[in-house]
Amino acid sequence: MPGISEENYWFRRHEAAYMTLSAYCQDATVLEAGCGEGYGADLLAQCAKTVIGLDYDELTTKHVARKYPRVHMLRGNLVMLPFADQSIDVVANFQVVEHLWEQERFLAECVRVLRPGGRLLITTPNRITFSPGRDTPLNPFHTRELNAAELTELLVGAGFRVELMSGLRHGPTLRAADEKFGSIIQAQMDVAVSGEAWPTELLAYVTAVTSADFEIVESDVDSSLDLVGVAIKP
Repeated sequence: MPGISEENYWFRRHEAAYMTLSAYCQDATVLEAGCGEGYGADLLAQCAKTVIGLDYDELTTKHVARKYPRVHMLRGNLVMLPFADQSIDVVANFQVVEHLWEQERFLAECVRVLRPGGRLLITTPNRITFSPGRDTPLNPFHTRELNAAELTELLVGAGFRVELMSGLRHGPTLRAADEKFGSIIQAQMDVAVSGEAWPTELLAYVTAVTSADFEIVESDVDSSLDLVGVAIKP
């Protein structure tokens, strides 16, 4: 969520992907499938011709419509997209696919609504680093996490051609924070689990994080924090 100091690291980590992939949305009709709070859809609306936000939660759809008026907000199910065939230029799906029980069905719907040559922009936690050494996700709200090979297989199986498979990782400032705290991610998780007050120094570091503190690169994707992909409908 934006505007919450304790969540700033995670917010900026999400925002970094939006900012990098927004170039694919220039003058396009964009559907953000699973838009959540709406800040990402609003960011994409800065360059897109039209941004449609879609979410299943009723309170969320009301919040987005009220807070982000340039986003055309709808309520709907991601495995039954309420759009005509070949009516969308870009589908954005940021940190959502790992929450879905029917991932293949969602991707089939994306293929259906995208115009030929249209793109799916997708980000998801890298299973290798997010839930290391486990068959089931650490996050109880995730149904199935993916590594780069698994995400590529899922996209190709749905009929997409993968144009880009890259990874988000910490830049120099956050790597320095990792050295200081052992792991800035684990330090935050330890506080969350303990329920104790945030250490002043850690909170200051987390509050100061910006989207520019993350890098998105195509090398060594398996060691990345999040997968960042672009797929084209032939």
